[in-house]
Amino acid sequence: MADNRAAIDRDIAMYRRMRLIRRFEEWQPALIDAGEIIGHTHQYIGQEAVAVGVCQALNADDVVTSTHRGHGHVLAKGADAGRSFAELMGKETGYNKGRGGSMHLADLSLGIYGANGIVGAGAPMAVGAAATFQRRGEPRVAVAFFGDGAINQGVLLESLNLAAVWRVPVVFVCENNQYAVTTAIRDVLAAPIVGRAASFGLAAEAVDGMDARAVHNAAERAVARARAGGGASFLECATYRFEGHFTAERGKDFGYRPADEVAAWRRRCPIVALGDALQGEGAWTAAERATADAEVEAEIERALAFARASAYPPADSAHDFMYARSYPETPARGWE
Repeated sequence: MADNRAAIDRDIAMYRRMRLIRRFEEWQPALIDAGEIIGHTHQYIGQEAVAVGVCQALNADDVVTSTHRGHGHVLAKGADAGRSFAELMGKETGYNKGRGGSMHLADLSLGIYGANGIVGAGAPMAVGAAATFQRRGEPRVAVAFFGDGAINQGVLLESLNLAAVWRVPVVFVCENNQYAVTTAIRDVLAAPIVGRAASFGLAAEAVDGMDARAVHNAAERAVARARAGGGASFLECATYRFEGHFTAERGKDFGYRPADEVAAWRRRCPIVALGDALQGEGAWTAAERATADAEVEAEIERALAFARASAYPPADSAHDFMYARSYPETPARGWE
């Protein structure tokens, strides 16, 4: 009975976190239109089960590296929505003091080693972190998130090989959302993704990335293997971004995704699926689910209020935090 209660509490926590990510992402177009976010963002809508399912299997001191579509990973690992909104708005209270923006959210204290605008660039960072844990004898795990568009990047393939050779405690998570910008993965990959990973000697598994429970169960196995010294693993999570590659696609039809394909994936919304499953199993009532949704909405409202009330960095601090103070070749500019 206790195990069942723990599983229910875990699933409710995953539902709430996915809902928080969804609402965080849904707010961005309005903030962009109002000029509160300058530029565009890459929304994570539709893929929430991957970030949440994986991060639910991690400890607080485990680490993740992320992607240009990284808000979901960051929030799933425990980032505060208010400080995340503030970063997107370029505010001083953001995680990177407004200097990183949408594609470079990071907080080392939470084990978030950074979102990254360079495709596949987080993989070697995660391998390096995992190698450090291994060398120190620490029972910690690193996770590298990346999309299907990174599968043909040399740095990712080199990272897979090195992780397999060194047997470091890293889990590679490929979010196969079927498209790299506008290019279908089926048009540029000659063999299945999970098979390519297995060819490096990694424990590789294909997972339904629209099912938070399935992702979590697979992640638990991979994380346990890594923590026990069993080496690296690879998860291919089949998922889908409900919106365009980035918010600049709004109102445009580039024609690379058939409408019926988008509609079919939308019917598999991971948040609705988990919520309906919990209700169907009698784990909670419709009223309890509505209360959870309202609590998430209140959290988002508080987060927005915090970010909007925050100040922009002063102009004379523009060069601060750009370089490591200890780097010997950093030129003196008077602010050090």
